[in-house]
Amino acid sequence: MSLGPVMLDIEGLSLSPADRDLLREPAVGGVILFTRNYESPEQIADLVGEIRALRSPPLLVAVDHEGGRVQRFRDGFTAIPPMRFIGREFDRNPESGLQAAREAGWMIASELRAVGVDLCFAPCVDLDWGISEIIGNRSFHRKADAVADLSNAFARGLRSAGMAAVAKHFPGHGAVIADSHLKLPVDRRDYGVVLDDMRPYERLVNNGAIAGVMLAHIVYEQIDAKPAGFSEYWIQRELRTRLGFGGAVFCDDLSMKATRDYGPMAERGRLALAAGCDMILVCNDRDAAHEAVDALSDYSNPLSLVRLARLHGTGHPLRETLMASEEWRSVNERFAHWSDRPEFHLDA
Repeated sequence: MSLGPVMLDIEGLSLSPADRDLLREPAVGGVILFTRNYESPEQIADLVGEIRALRSPPLLVAVDHEGGRVQRFRDGFTAIPPMRFIGREFDRNPESGLQAAREAGWMIASELRAVGVDLCFAPCVDLDWGISEIIGNRSFHRKADAVADLSNAFARGLRSAGMAAVAKHFPGHGAVIADSHLKLPVDRRDYGVVLDDMRPYERLVNNGAIAGVMLAHIVYEQIDAKPAGFSEYWIQRELRTRLGFGGAVFCDDLSMKATRDYGPMAERGRLALAAGCDMILVCNDRDAAHEAVDALSDYSNPLSLVRLARLHGTGHPLRETLMASEEWRSVNERFAHWSDRPEFHLDA
């Protein structure tokens, strides 16, 4: 059975019979894990093993694990600092900042691969315009070239530990105040200004550093009336054609309130896939997940299957061996000191 176009979530620490039935549906292609699914490294490894055993080829198993406040697994995992800390290190010492970005990617991927997770939705390459409620210190930097350099180093770190990089949120989430989890943000900037937000993607694509891109639920009203995740303009004209990206395109969670005016879940899923997304996320709403899975039971896109298959992780180090290695100890110690650094904020 091939991978379907829907990635969804599960409720608990292990699979329920209802979970098993749903994950075996043809339209399902992956599972995204949350903090509620995590108790310990041993438990999460068992859960991932359960998920992978359901299908052949196995479902993609993903998690948001960027570091800072977006790190779903904590006890038993290295605390990764916010990417803004790495950007500030880059300002002080570019070589040290790039090393920290590469080590953050390597540590995240190494620890996740040790429990069987295929994919981390990272790096966040949004520019830090200083106004976004949801991005904030998840961003490396305000300057596009700095974000490109640091994201490239982070992606190399992921890849060196057997994990593909998925950059987000295209074309850029850093210049809007609203949180798309709560309402649909509108970006009123001209195309020439939004180009700055896309420069890191251009560099990452040219370097072959990323295998996936996640779209933003934002309307860029000077350019297209549809949110990016439903927009052929942003996916086909900008990402695929102008930037030449050939990897997998993810539509961010369609359960977010930013998408609620675009029809029932089945229609939202069809809109995103018709625009050019390879996989949609439907999270924290089991009824909506069933609706999407039922509506897309016959959906098939051969190119999407190839792109998604490339996202399975490679290598599976023993956790005990990883934690006994000199590289793990060194990086863990480095970031342990960073976690004590205060977060400075400039007065308005």
